[in-house]
Amino acid sequence: MMFSVLLSLYFKESPQYFEQSLVSIWDSQTIKPDEIVLVLDGPIGGELTECVEYWQKKIGNTLKVVALPENLGLGKALNEGLKYCTNEWVFRMDTDDICIEDRFAKQVGFIESYPNIVLFGGQILEFNQDISDAHVLKAVPENHNHIKVFAQKRCPFNHMTVAYQRDAIIKLGGYQHHLFMEDYNLWLRVIAAGYEVANLPDVILYARVGNGMHTRRKGLEYIKSEKKLLDLKKELKLQHPIHANIIFLIRSMFRLLPSTMLGKIYNNFLRKKV
Repeated sequence: MMFSVLLSLYFKESPQYFEQSLVSIWDSQTIKPDEIVLVLDGPIGGELTECVEYWQKKIGNTLKVVALPENLGLGKALNEGLKYCTNEWVFRMDTDDICIEDRFAKQVGFIESYPNIVLFGGQILEFNQDISDAHVLKAVPENHNHIKVFAQKRCPFNHMTVAYQRDAIIKLGGYQHHLFMEDYNLWLRVIAAGYEVANLPDVILYARVGNGMHTRRKGLEYIKSEKKLLDLKKELKLQHPIHANIIFLIRSMFRLLPSTMLGKIYNNFLRKKV
């Protein structure tokens, strides 16, 4: 089965992490992608450019580089990248995460076994600097009905593991600008459109969260984004308005908590140590 991998890169990314990510996509995989579409979201600087050029020489036309003249943000960059994906199935990936070596093999096998599924992802282990420290599981529900219920409260997919049918995503308008939540926004629209979704039970990726990433998810800008999420849920009629408002208030309250307390909630209640 042919598939594309879609990534977006901008200047603040680490060349070292980007290199590790590409190695995990190509060198380490038991099944390799037919094309890798890499969107450069604005100028990326000398070191990252050297890394991109090295990989262009290494894998040739398999790597398609889409260079944007200015930084547009993740959602718009991914929409541009989708225009260059030529395969029906597109697999997402972030430029600082690390795929487990049989990620693509497991996802291809799932597609072949469940042709009615339009979008699905998998489980991840989070780490800070080294994957030897990847002992924190971010679990998401596996079957369609559980995902639909879970989506009312939290994002039901680990976005960097997701694979989807390109045409279905484009039909829904692709990614929309939604600060911090472009992926959640899109998943809700996919579910509301009646498409079948799922998640693999397997851990298929190591996700680099960085020091303090969870504790930075707070403040007024995040609350504005939560309000936009609330409006979308009401528009899509995925949740009773009263319940949607309650969830909005709870999620917004978290955004006002001190960083130390927010970090404890993420680590002790929203994640599982393995």
